[in-house]
Amino acid sequence: MDPLDPTQLERLLTVEMPYGKYQGRLIADLPGPYLNWFAREGFPSGDLGRLLALMQTIDHNGLRELLRPLRARVRRT
Repeated sequence: MDPLDPTQLERLLTVEMPYGKYQGRLIADLPGPYLNWFAREGFPSGDLGRLLALMQTIDHNGLRELLRPLRARVRRT
């Protein structure tokens, strides 16, 4: 998975957390402390883990604003 692939970034805005406290919330909308918990404790395997790790990296580096143009585009489709 190429983390800079726009398709992966768009998936952050369409895939929902499937379980836990934030079940049903978009991966892009998960709070930083929750993402950091996964970073400390271990991300789940597979696609979900890769998306959570990508979102944690974006959040940790203060780059959530970069998702704004994609968010607007995803809402239109």
